Amino acid sequence: MRAKHQCFPARRPLPRVGRGPSTGFSLIELLIVMALILILYTILYSSSSKAYQTQQKELCARNLRNVYTALRVFAQDNQDVFPSATNALTSETPLSLLIPRYTTGTEFFICPGSGDKPLPDAVPFADRKISYAYYMGRKITDGAGRPVMSDKQINTLPKMAGQLVFSRDGKPPGNNHNKYGGNFLFCDGAIEASPAKSAFNLSPPTNVILLNPKP
Repeated sequence: MRAKHQCFPARRPLPRVGRGPSTGFSLIELLIVMALILILYTILYSSSSKAYQTQQKELCARNLRNVYTALRVFAQDNQDVFPSATNALTSETPLSLLIPRYTTGTEFFICPGSGDKPLPDAVPFADRKISYAYYMGRKITDGAGRPVMSDKQINTLPKMAGQLVFSRDGKPPGNNHNKYGGNFLFCDGAIEASPAKSAFNLSPPTNVILLNPKP
C-alpha cells in the first residue's frame, strides 16, 4: 500500500534579523542640531547681538521721550531752562531734580540695553546710577539739532561728526547698546540714533557741560 503524503502549506521566509536603515537621528546629529540652534540664538537674541540691541534702542527711545516730557514741564516752570545743579560732576545730580515733582517714573532713566540696576520709584537718584549722559545748561528754546541727552558716551569731550561717541567694541565706557551706537534726545524733543561714530556735530557752547552718568 502506498503511503499517503500530507500536504502542508509552504513556509514563508522569516524576516532577516539585523539593523535596517535608520529613520531617526543619531546622537551626534542631535548634538550638531542643538549646537546650530544655540549659535543662531546667540547671533539673534543675546544681549551682544545687533538684532537684540536694535530692539533695545527702540525701548531706549521710548524712555527718552518720557524724560523729555518731564524736561519740558520743568523748563516751562524755570524760564525755559532745563535742570541744572552747581558743581555737578555726573548726570545723576541735575536730572534727579525731576523726581518726584515732574515725573515719578525712575525707570525711564535706565537704558534697557545697559544692564544697569533699576531705581526705586519716585525717589531722587542723585546718589545712585542712571544710564544717560546729559548736556547741562541747555534751554528748550535751543531747538533742533542741539542735544540735551544721550546714551552714555565714551567721554565728556566735545565731538564732531565722524568722531567716536559710543563704544566701538562693546566694552565700557559708552556701551549701553554694546558696539551698536546709541540714541540722542534733542532740545525740540526729536530722538535720533547714531552709530559708534557720531552722526552729529556734538560741540556745545562753553556754557553747556556734558555730564556722563557714574561709571
